[in-house]
Amino acid sequence: MANTVKKNGIDCCIGVIERVRSGTLYFTILYFDPEGKCIGKHRKIKPTATERIVWGEGDGSDLLVYDTPLDKIGGLICSESYMPQARMRLYDQEIEIYVAPTADHCDSWQHTIRHIAMEGRCFVLSCNQFVTLEDYPLDLPGEAVEKLSDILSRGGSSVIDPLGNTLVHLLKDVEGIIYANLSSDLFIQSKMDFDVTGHYARKDLFR
Repeated sequence: MANTVKKNGIDCCIGVIERVRSGTLYFTILYFDPEGKCIGKHRKIKPTATERIVWGEGDGSDLLVYDTPLDKIGGLICSESYMPQARMRLYDQEIEIYVAPTADHCDSWQHTIRHIAMEGRCFVLSCNQFVTLEDYPLDLPGEAVEKLSDILSRGGSSVIDPLGNTLVHLLKDVEGIIYANLSSDLFIQSKMDFDVTGHYARKDLFR
């Protein structure tokens, strides 16, 4: 991965399953700079529902925003984005690009990331996988499950601007890559009427 990032000279965030030496697995986001250096990572702090049977919990020490030449980048994994205090931790660090990898292909997820973009006055880049039964090996161990559909995950990747506008057509039910131009001018424009950590915060009332 690092070699691919360096070869193309790009900033990159990618979701992985991290396994530590003890054997524990974590949902993790890795952040790479254009030199291919891993500048940071974030482990999901609370696996959701039956995920708790398999994955461990992050300790929250990596709820960080990374200052890059591109912008200030950070993010949360899937249902973490429903945790107001975790979001606020990123807003307090003046996040500008919020990455939101998810496995949620429900229509309601689009409302969630749009809310986050407007709440944090940041760009939200949400990616989800498009997965079919054919993507799984035939000899995958485990109990057989009833075949409900050939499509197991419908995808639903999208990019939302700080005013809540969808910048590219929602990519769903098909493989592909989406592209969007992000204008930093929108940060100033969007915070004129609302700034969750600034003039609209009123932290004096919530101590």
